[in-house]
Amino acid sequence: QVQLVESGGGLVQAGGSLRLSCAASERTFSSYVMGWFRMAPGKEREFVAYISWSGSSTDYADSVKGRFTISRDNAKNTVYLQMNSLKPEDTAVYYCAARTSTPPTNRRSSSTYNYWGQGTQVTVSS
Repeated sequence: QVQLVESGGGLVQAGGSLRLSCAASERTFSSYVMGWFRMAPGKEREFVAYISWSGSSTDYADSVKGRFTISRDNAKNTVYLQMNSLKPEDTAVYYCAARTSTPPTNRRSSSTYNYWGQGTQVTVSS
């Protein structure tokens, strides 16, 4: 059973930055592909970013491309989401997710991932 724990959320003004972290409980973390998703009030959960097991491949939603950066430190079993130039529309609960099995066919689909964290709230004020 993989446990994922997010941290780093909070309240920030528009234009500010936050860095989210997601720590995994398993030492096999380096074999997982990881994703970040978010869910805003009244909206469905949406894809934010993806990173391959090695970190060599990443993918971003168009809405965050150029502002957010996903990275990982396999030695620390942790994946990060650096969020810059935050906008009020980035306000949401952010979740990290792991896929522990075969390579994904659709890295942007939430159904691809089989483990999820509890989420961390990010609020961006205008």
